[in-house]
Order: sequence, then C-alpha cells, then structure tokens
Amino acid sequence: MSSQRALLLGALFVILGELCFATMGVGVRFVAADLPNEMIVFARNLAALALLAPWLLRHGIGNIATKVPSLHLVRAVAGVSAMYCFYYAIAHMPLAEAMLLKLTAPLLIPLIAMLWLHEQVTALLWVALGIGFAGVIVILDPSPAGNSPMVSPVALIGLLGGVMAAFAKVTIRRLSASEPPTRIVFYFALIAGLISSVPLLWAWQTPSLHSLLWLLGIALSATLGQLALTHGLSLAPASRMGAFGYFAVLFGAAYGWLIWDESITFWLIAGSVLIAIGGLLAGRSSQTARGEIASAQTMTDRSTVRSTGSIMGG
Repeated sequence: MSSQRALLLGALFVILGELCFATMGVGVRFVAADLPNEMIVFARNLAALALLAPWLLRHGIGNIATKVPSLHLVRAVAGVSAMYCFYYAIAHMPLAEAMLLKLTAPLLIPLIAMLWLHEQVTALLWVALGIGFAGVIVILDPSPAGNSPMVSPVALIGLLGGVMAAFAKVTIRRLSASEPPTRIVFYFALIAGLISSVPLLWAWQTPSLHSLLWLLGIALSATLGQLALTHGLSLAPASRMGAFGYFAVLFGAAYGWLIWDESITFWLIAGSVLIAIGGLLAGRSSQTARGEIASAQTMTDRSTVRSTGSIMGG
C-alpha cells in the first residue's frame, strides 16, 4: 500500500472512530436521564472487561506478577476518574463542549511528562500551552458574577476529566518501561472494574430494558470507536493523525444541534481552533523532544486502547 493511500485510510478510520465516540456521547446523554453516573461508568467498565476477556485468553496474560502495583493503581484511578468526569460533563453541558474539554488532554500530556518524567521542555511547548489554554478560557467563558468571574462547575469537571486522562496516559508511558502491554491491560480492567463497583453500594438502580439497550449501545459504539481508532493508527503515524481527533467536536456539535437544538457559537468555534492548534503543537514538541521513544510508546498505546479507553474514547 502506498504511503498516501495509507494516510488517507488511516485518516478515514480515525474520523470513523471519532464518529463512534460522539455517538457514544449521545447514548450517555440519553441514559443519564434514567441512571446515575456511577451506573453508567460501571456498565462501561463491565462491558470492557467482558470484551477484553476473549482477547486476553487468546493472547495470554503471561506472568501477572508486577513490581509496580502502585503505578497500576494510579493508572486505574486516573482512568476511571476521567470517565466519571467525562460522562458527567456529557450529561450536563452541550455535547460539543464536553468533547472539546476532554481533548485538552494532549495539551497536558507533555506538561505532566515534564514534571513527572523530567522530559525535555521546548519553547514550542510553552507556546502550545499558551495557545491551548487560551482556548480553554474561551470555552469556559468566565462571566462576571458580582465582583468576581464565575465558571460553570460542570465545565470545570469536564476540564478535570482532561487532566485525569492526560495523567493516565503519562502513567501508561511510565508503566511501559517495565511492564508488557497485556499486563497493563489486565490490571487496568481488573482495578477499574473493582473501583467503579464500589459506588454501586449506594447508587445502584435496576436499569429498565430501555436503559439496558442504551448501555449496550454505549458499549458497542465505544468498542467500534476503539477498533477504528486502533486500525487507523496502525496505518499511519499518530503524529499525522492527531488533527483528525478533533472531528469528535464537529460530530458532537452536529449531534447537539440536531437532537437538542444546541447552538454552535462563535466562542465554541474560536476555542476549538485554539485548543486544536495548541494540542497539535504540543504533540509536535513532545515528539521532537522524545524522538523515537514516542513511536515505541504509540505501539504500547495501540495494544491497550481497546480495553482501557483511550484519551479520544472513554
């Protein structure tokens, strides 16, 4: 296959994946009217565990003994926290804005890697962070309330989801130095399932058939999205595919307008452009600083993306 054809097919599969993730967001918005957030997150993790089991049996988990259990725990807590925040934001704010706030993660990954992994910082990275966070401020739209600005608490929760997603990704990078992908996948699925089951002690609600169908649709669309994204990244470098991840915002805006009559404002467009530019520049800066390490990490992320829920998925 020629490189141009591979790039085209890779882009199409990534865009298809983002359409699936936006569709998942529609399902979350609808089922959130009947079920608490804790139930939705647990169902998503249960479905991931069920879908992961045949894959693990086929590939084998090998030796599950680990010398870094604390890192696996941190990775799972961060990943599940990102899910809670993201699903809550989807249920309570315009779909496009919720999708966009989660896409702040690419901005934060190099910053967290700098502080934790002591990776090289470039001038381009600081420029990228400035542009990206200017976009975040535009999206958060701090309107005056009395003598001080007021930011929507729901928007802050969505932004926190982006922080947690970025932290989870950096933890995967740290884990990949000593852990095989199957072990990372195994411990995330196990710990995430256990963590998300605890709130059911006080938040359990027997789902109706209607809600069960929505939960099934969420799991199906998320899984299809992961498969499409994984295949797209196998055809072309992640650095070339990054821009297409922002199609999630376009699809979210279209769904929001068609289903809930959510307006597409100038500030949403402006913030989206700034965050996209910042995210792409941050990715390029990080890639330059890490060199070939980024390529190796991409392979690890591809191996874990189906079960863990990537930054673009959930």
